Amino acid sequence: MPPPSPLPTVLVVDDDPGIQRLMTSFLKVEGFAPIAAANGKEALAYLRGAGAVSVILLDLKMPVMDGWTFRREQRRDPAIADIPVVVLSGADAEHVPELAAAAWFDKPVSIPQVISAIRRLCGDR
Repeated sequence: MPPPSPLPTVLVVDDDPGIQRLMTSFLKVEGFAPIAAANGKEALAYLRGAGAVSVILLDLKMPVMDGWTFRREQRRDPAIADIPVVVLSGADAEHVPELAAAAWFDKPVSIPQVISAIRRLCGDR
C-alpha cells in the first residue's frame, strides 16, 4: 500500500488500462495523487484496507464487480459511504441518478471538466 499523500487522492476505478493511464497522468499533472483499481472489488479492498481517498472516479461496466455493485457496497459501508463518486461511463445514462453520484460524465470525457469536478469535490470536503 502506498504511503499517505499530502495531495488529494483520487481512486480511478476502470478496467480499461488506457483510460487508467490517461486519467492518472492528467490527475498527477493537476496536483492529485491517483490510485488505480481495475474493478469494483479491487477498489473496495483498497478502501477497506484504510486506503483514504478524496474522490472516486468510477466506470460502470467492468468485469469481476461492476460500478453499480461497487456503489451499492460503498453506500452500505459507513466507513466509505461519504466518499464522493464521479461516474465516467457511456452506459446506462438514464439510470445514473440512482447512483447518487456527485457528478457524471459520458465517455469519451472532457478531461478539464472532470478535473474541475474533482477540484470542487476536494474543496467541499
